[in-house]
Amino acid sequence: MTYAASTHGVEVPVYDFGGNGPPLLLAHATGFHGHVLEPLARRLGEHFHGYAFDERGHGDARTPVGIEFNWRGFADDALAAVDALGLQRPFGFGHSAGGAALLMAEQLRPGTFRAIFCFEPIVIPVASPMGRGDNPLSEGARRRREVFPSRDDAYENFASKPPFSVLHPDVLRAYVDHGFADEDDGSVRLKCHRDDEAEVYRGMGAHEAFARLGEVHCPVTIVCGEHTDAIGPAVVPPPCPTPPPTSCPASATSARCRTPTQSRRWS
Repeated sequence: MTYAASTHGVEVPVYDFGGNGPPLLLAHATGFHGHVLEPLARRLGEHFHGYAFDERGHGDARTPVGIEFNWRGFADDALAAVDALGLQRPFGFGHSAGGAALLMAEQLRPGTFRAIFCFEPIVIPVASPMGRGDNPLSEGARRRREVFPSRDDAYENFASKPPFSVLHPDVLRAYVDHGFADEDDGSVRLKCHRDDEAEVYRGMGAHEAFARLGEVHCPVTIVCGEHTDAIGPAVVPPPCPTPPPTSCPASATSARCRTPTQSRRWS
């Protein structure tokens, strides 16, 4: 395992999943870790060479005790992974917080990514009702069970209830196999502490990614799920109207913004 030095004393592990084609950096959602994206990287292996990393507070990231989980830090972790892996203008895929991390990384260092594909990125206005404080995601994280007798018990537990029950079995297995640490008594404990996960969710509107979308000039595709039980699309206005004016954060001649249940693409 290789570690990349990020900010605030954080060291993030980086993973090379192999494949053929241009580099693709995959960034995971809050509460997950880089190995969760390995099945996707393998699936795309005929077209891309996949890489991933564990964000601070997740997986095997070395995170100083008491660190504040500022969302800017996730962008720093993404840039640290790009540098450590020596990636030249990779494509980016980000899920939820991972999507926000890649967009913020591009804002911080324009030209880092060739294009970014985001699945439900947490990029919302600060004034949004979900912007700060407790919300369904933070409350759910605080209730998450952290200790199980074994990894198999953890797998069966998560496979039986949403939202984990909708994951592909290979993804859920990767989540459990790499997301739990062995305890001395033989039990396993979740590596991403539930209070840390909840704190990340509480601050999901405290970053400036939404306000600075105009600074992202690489092609971006945003995809949203058709159904949700936590955050509906109504809390986030479309990033640009249809048809987009020249002030839209993209080329006005080719940018497209669709309904929340479809993809939104800036190019």
